[in-house]
Amino acid sequence: MSKLCRITNKKSNNAYSVSHSHVKTKKIQNVNLQTKKIWSQKQKRWIKIKISTKAIKSLHKLSLSI
Repeated sequence: MSKLCRITNKKSNNAYSVSHSHVKTKKIQNVNLQTKKIWSQKQKRWIKIKISTKAIKSLHKLSLSI
């Protein structure tokens, strides 16, 4: 499974790691994914899903059950 948030569609970012001598090497900044159980109204059961911490924060703000 890819490192992708199922709700916000956040994915990995390409960046540079810059040393003291300004040598740039490429690195990947991964999304902070957490496995959570979310209640599904349609299926009437808990669903395990990998979502980003930003999505968790948004769900708490909207008062949805996690």
